[in-house]
Amino acid sequence: MGRPYLLCMARPRSFDRDHVLHAAERQFRTTGYNGTSVDDISAATGLGRGSLYAAFDGKHGVLLQAMAGYSIRLGQFVPEALAGPDEGALERLRGFLLRAVEGVPLAADVPPAPDRAAAACFAAKMALEIGASDSEVERLANDCFSLVATAVAECVRAAQRNGDIDPDADPDDLAYLLLTIVRGVDVVGASGHSPARLTSIAESAFALLPRPRHR
Repeated sequence: MGRPYLLCMARPRSFDRDHVLHAAERQFRTTGYNGTSVDDISAATGLGRGSLYAAFDGKHGVLLQAMAGYSIRLGQFVPEALAGPDEGALERLRGFLLRAVEGVPLAADVPPAPDRAAAACFAAKMALEIGASDSEVERLANDCFSLVATAVAECVRAAQRNGDIDPDADPDDLAYLLLTIVRGVDVVGASGHSPARLTSIAESAFALLPRPRHR
C-alpha cells in the first residue's frame, strides 16, 4: 500500500536542470563528495530529496551529471581561451597559466567559490577524493584532462608554427606538462599559499617552454 504513495512523492517537480547541477557542483567543490549529504545538495539546489532521487538516482548520480556538465563547459571555454592566430599563441599559453592562479570559474548562475580550494578544478578535486575507487569518476575526470590537454597542445603547435617554441618539442608532452603544473597550482593554492607564490609558479612554468635553438 505504501509503495504507490512513495512513487508519487518521488515524482520531480519542474526545475532548471542546469542550475541544479551547477549548484550541486559548487557544493561538492566546497565540502567534497564524502562531506556532502543529500540534504546539503537539497539545500544548495532547492530541490527536495525525493525529486533529487527521482531525477538523478541519489548523490552519486548528481555528481556524475555535474561532472559531465562541467566537462561540457570546460570543453567550451578552454579552447576558446587558447584559440587565435599563430602569432599570439605563446602569450595565450602564458595567459592560460596565469588564469590557473585564480582557479576554474564556476557557472555564472551560482555564487563564486568561497575560497581558493573550492575554485580548484572540479574534475581533479573529485578524482583525488574518490577517483581511485570510482571508475566512473575516474573516466569523467580523464575526459576533462584530455579536453584541456588537446586545446593546450593545439596552442603549442600554433606557437611552433610561429617560431616561438622549439619545433622539435612534442606538443602533447608539453601540454601534459602544463596541465600537471596547473593542477599542482590548485593543490598549492588550496594549501593557503599566496597569489604571488602561485603567480611565480605559473611564470616559472611558462619559462620551461623550450624556445627555438639558434642554428
